[in-house]
Amino acid sequence: MDLDATLQAAAQRGALLASSLQNIRALLAASSQPLYLQAVEQLAEGGHWEELNDRFYQTLKFGTGGLRGRTIGRVVSAAERGNAAEGQPPEHPCVGTNSMNYYNIARATRGLVAYLRAWRANSGQSQLPAIVISHDTRLFSAEFARFAARVACENGANVHLVEECRATPLMSYAVRQLGADAGIMITASHNPPHDNGYKVNFNDGAGIVEPHASGIIAEVNRIVEESWQPLPQEQQGRIQPLGAAMDESYLARVQAMMLRPELLQDPAARRLKLVFTALHGTGGVMVPELLRRLGFSFSTVAAQDVRDGRFPTVKSPNPENAPALQMAVDQAQQEGADIIIGTDPDCDRMGVGCRDGQGHMQLLTGNQTGALMAWYRLKTLTETGVLNPANRQRAVILKTFVTTPMLDAMAAAFGVRCINTLTGFKWISAKLAKYEDALPADIRAQYRGMDAAASRAARLEHSHFLVFGGEESYGYMGDDFSRDKDGNAAVVMFAELAAYAASRGLTVPGLLDEIYSGIGYFLEINHSKVFEGASGAASIARLADSYGSNPPTEVDGVAVASVRDFRKPGILDEEGQAVATEKMLFVDLADGRSFAVRPSGTEPKIKYYLFARRCPAAGASLSAGELTQAKSEVRASLDSLWQWLQGDIDRRLA
Repeated sequence: MDLDATLQAAAQRGALLASSLQNIRALLAASSQPLYLQAVEQLAEGGHWEELNDRFYQTLKFGTGGLRGRTIGRVVSAAERGNAAEGQPPEHPCVGTNSMNYYNIARATRGLVAYLRAWRANSGQSQLPAIVISHDTRLFSAEFARFAARVACENGANVHLVEECRATPLMSYAVRQLGADAGIMITASHNPPHDNGYKVNFNDGAGIVEPHASGIIAEVNRIVEESWQPLPQEQQGRIQPLGAAMDESYLARVQAMMLRPELLQDPAARRLKLVFTALHGTGGVMVPELLRRLGFSFSTVAAQDVRDGRFPTVKSPNPENAPALQMAVDQAQQEGADIIIGTDPDCDRMGVGCRDGQGHMQLLTGNQTGALMAWYRLKTLTETGVLNPANRQRAVILKTFVTTPMLDAMAAAFGVRCINTLTGFKWISAKLAKYEDALPADIRAQYRGMDAAASRAARLEHSHFLVFGGEESYGYMGDDFSRDKDGNAAVVMFAELAAYAASRGLTVPGLLDEIYSGIGYFLEINHSKVFEGASGAASIARLADSYGSNPPTEVDGVAVASVRDFRKPGILDEEGQAVATEKMLFVDLADGRSFAVRPSGTEPKIKYYLFARRCPAAGASLSAGELTQAKSEVRASLDSLWQWLQGDIDRRLA
């Protein structure tokens, strides 16, 4: 076939986007790889124009978090399938400028190394930059990690390569401990099996923010050619394996997060039984070891211990979704276990379920789980005197704007501050970087090597101490030795909370109700609308922009009290610091309900966050009957709000 004529004809009749045609031509002209030509020819011959558009309508954008996209197409060409047996993953990742493949891994790595080399030179540092590279259990993750390491070395960077799969927070911790300039994690977190990603953290171990974000993005975008000429051998970097010693150092810090290890001497707490599932991911590497060291009674879901990027036992490896935890629930029923815990493939998120007073297994939301852990840590640190009237104003809870306002109320009740950030743990970690920079120079110089007690004392005396950090999407942090949300640490925090409840003769849901009675009942319901592919991206952009250009004045029959448009500068956080702009709108209604809307930064969806509450009068608490009534009324009010919003979505896209 005359491929170019076929593509041109498809473009003329509107089947192939002009941008897709341009990107296909550019890729094929710049590459000698037969795989690329064969894959495009086979898709064109089959008339798979929508597939070609999804793969080529743009060059996969390197955003502030890195890259994320499909590494296996909806339609897999014979060339990509290669020698893979029927029913097995393809031999080669998906061909396309908008796909997660070696082409885009090379672009991202070359751009990152170029930025780091220039940044070090501008700082007067002559050594080669150092990068920590790690990966999860996803399809092609190990191959992408090794490839990124080679590209980085050939372009003049040293690499600390984590050769076996590990959790994202270990990469962050290793960057800090080694004094590396950046970290790369090959992961798409909890996305479906066909996706993969490339996550970049900077030298503080946290996700990149300005000014580095724009600088790295600019360097990546400058690279259009596929091939590169390696530097002379003497100018190249070296690859060093990173293994057991770093694992043990990290495990010790996570283990130290249990505030009261003596809890497990209580007979009721010792009887607590847990079921853990890694959902085929990296949580299986360290979580069982942590639970064993701490003395918890637990079992694992054997079928989901298997590290398999196809995630064969679940539709989606996301502990936010109830079906992902069903095997753990079933095992808990068989074993009479009290708690189930699951982590996502790169073990930075955690979902839980707990048996209630009637013996039913109840899955908690990310907001409920975070509120429980924050409350327990505030209470315990106060009771043990770590937090006291002299220092508690230096203690903080960090959360995102779309995370439950129950944390704001809780912080106020304990006399500590709660600071809100934009969505994404990089913004929480940016606050931690600010607090670390506020330490005296002599303490700051040795800060990363301090143990937990010394680090906490330094922050409470000289800067700000993180009690808890959390976001509604099941991400949590209980200390700042790693600068990313941490599923390993979250398991330790939640298991301790469950042991505390058991020691008091309470179920975890029973303890949550006790907290609600004192602080108030808060409910948050999250929804999303999925729009996939090139056309879907356009729909998401149009819908998101419509809220900024035409914000609502009345919602569900209730007047809008205020609108916060985060696309516009001028919004300040609780510390008086300007919040970066983001495509997010927050709408507060006159009856106390509110909602936020924002496009996802990692998935083809637009997200809606709905909030409502019922609080007791000052100095009072909600009785059991009042709490039951509050739960019913608040839920009905948010169901009504979502019904209205769905109609509004249709109207905005009409």
